Amino acid sequence: MDNAPRDHGGDLDAAQRRFGGDAADWLDLSTGINPVPYPLSALPPRAFAGLPTRADMAHLRAAAAEAYGTRAHITPLAGAQAAIQAVPQLVAPGRARVLVPTYNEHAAALRAGGWAVDEALSLDALAGADCAVVVNPNNPDGARHDPDRLMALADRVGLLVVDESFVDSEPRLSLAPRLHDGPANILVLRSFGKFYGLAGLRLGFALSSPEIAHTLAGMVGPWPVSGPAIAVGAQALRDTAWHAETAARLTRDAARLDALAARAGWSLVGGTPLFRTYATPDAAAAQEHLARHRIWSRIFPYSRYWLRLGLTGTAAEWQRLATAL
Repeated sequence: MDNAPRDHGGDLDAAQRRFGGDAADWLDLSTGINPVPYPLSALPPRAFAGLPTRADMAHLRAAAAEAYGTRAHITPLAGAQAAIQAVPQLVAPGRARVLVPTYNEHAAALRAGGWAVDEALSLDALAGADCAVVVNPNNPDGARHDPDRLMALADRVGLLVVDESFVDSEPRLSLAPRLHDGPANILVLRSFGKFYGLAGLRLGFALSSPEIAHTLAGMVGPWPVSGPAIAVGAQALRDTAWHAETAARLTRDAARLDALAARAGWSLVGGTPLFRTYATPDAAAAQEHLARHRIWSRIFPYSRYWLRLGLTGTAAEWQRLATAL
């Protein structure tokens, strides 16, 4: 059983323990969460007081289907992380391969579920696995994988898991529109909280064949997401104007962050419109320097040089980051 703690972005408690200060003192850029969240409107009291109904869930699934342009079966979950935790139980444990470097929860969850896990350095190296995992676009290096190649890969593995947590700004990369007439062994994971800036809502989706959806539904039970998550999620997913404006803003802000990093002498490794990963002379030293300015960043145990920054929101925060860099 793998119970060892895993390193993550968003671990502001660790920053406070090491460098001091209260949470309010810190600018947390260690995650890839939109710093300008979807504006919340007043929720009906029933969203808090009553159990979600089948009609509520159907409403949320319909909104997700429209937003993602898919006819696949949709299972709402408490964030993409809930789907990652469920994957090891979808089929009997065997040999899994994860395309690396990537989000460490995939391999960790599989190992905890009794799977033997190998690292793969290319899509072709995933072939033959009982379960293959690809993050597209990838976290943290932003690598993109052609949807046609991923569809072809499905014929060469048992279960293909494609984590699309950061694809909202680049829908052309998504397999979602292809799932209804493609192989039945593909599971696509979508995050709501990252792009919509509402990670605390804990909402995500698994897109799949009816067989996989049926198995997932039995695992997560009748109320996998809360009433507030259903109400907010359905509204936000249908707000196409906000989505378009936000995607454009994130793209501009990512370029702005790249320019600041370049002036600091860092080179771009890659990223998405929600986070950027840079090569630095010494990532640990760079993280500590920023932390002295109460700015928290993300470094990685497998690289001495990579440092990842999320975007910031207000003009004052941008100035604070520019000064620190």
